[in-house]
Formats: sequence, C-alpha cells, structure tokens
Amino acid sequence: MKVRNKKCRICKKEFIPKYSTMQATCDNAECVIAYSSKQKDKKVRRELKEIKERNKSVSQWRRDLQQVFNQFIRLRDQGKGCISCGKQLQGKYDAGHYHSVGSYPNLRFTESNVFGQCVECNQHKHGNLIEYGIRIESRIGKRALAELHSIRNDRLSLPLDVIKEKILYYKEKVKELKK
Repeated sequence: MKVRNKKCRICKKEFIPKYSTMQATCDNAECVIAYSSKQKDKKVRRELKEIKERNKSVSQWRRDLQQVFNQFIRLRDQGKGCISCGKQLQGKYDAGHYHSVGSYPNLRFTESNVFGQCVECNQHKHGNLIEYGIRIESRIGKRALAELHSIRNDRLSLPLDVIKEKILYYKEKVKELKK
C-alpha cells in the first residue's frame, strides 16, 4: 500500500507519514510541540465550555432561548415586510412582540405573538402597536388572535429541561431556514 504525502498542520510543508497514517505534523520537533499544545488548548477550552454549561442559571438558559428564538423569527419573516409599517425588512431588524414580554411573559416564546419588525417601529415607536394590531390579524387570522388574547394571562412555566428542549428545537428550525 502506497503512503500518500500529507501537509503538516503547523508549517504546511508536505511530508511522508512515518508512524501512522493519522500523523498530523512533520517530524520537526517544533511542529510536534506546537500541535500538541494546540490540541491541549482545544481540550481545555472544551472542558471550560462544559463547566460553564453545567453552571448556567435558569435565567442564562432563558436568555439563550430568547436569542435563538429571535433568530428563528427573523429568518422566518425575512421576505415579509415589517408587521407594523409594512416596510421591507433589510439589514438589522427585530423580533417584535405584540403582547409585551414585560406584561405577558408567558407569550415570550409564542410564535403567533412575535413577528419581524423594523427597528424604527419596535424601538423608536415602542412597538407601533396600533398598526401591529391591524396587521397581525391578516397574518395569523381571527381565531388565532382570539386564542392569543385568551391565553395572555396564563402562568409561564418553563422548567430547565423544557428550555433546553426549546433551544434544540429552534436551533434545528434555524438550520432548516438557513438552507
């Protein structure tokens, strides 16, 4: 069996593996040491990341969920106009909530309550709720809007395992939308 030349991962020179077909560097001691320390750094970073994940508070997990949920909403509504003013969504735009997160935290992650909204309407016009209210019915329908109004005062219950499931769910949806 013929052994192929490989490229050293450190100095980028070609070499013929002597010890194993999995050999990553040439025989130069500096390359071997540099590669070894690089691998060690990766392992340390991976371990630190795992420790951080284990020690996250529920609020930090909820913040992660909010981030991936908002990313999903932005991708879902990418080709549509702003829910409030109808202006084409380009560049930076927000995931605007019809019922605010502060007043109705249980609707924070309800897809029918959140739509792509331009920064002007969401931040400078405080959600532009009058226009939002007019246009939301055409997007979700009367029945879904009535359902949204009826559940807005329900209690929010998101245990940690549900938050983690939702994060995975929305990450998968984001991956699908990016294709």
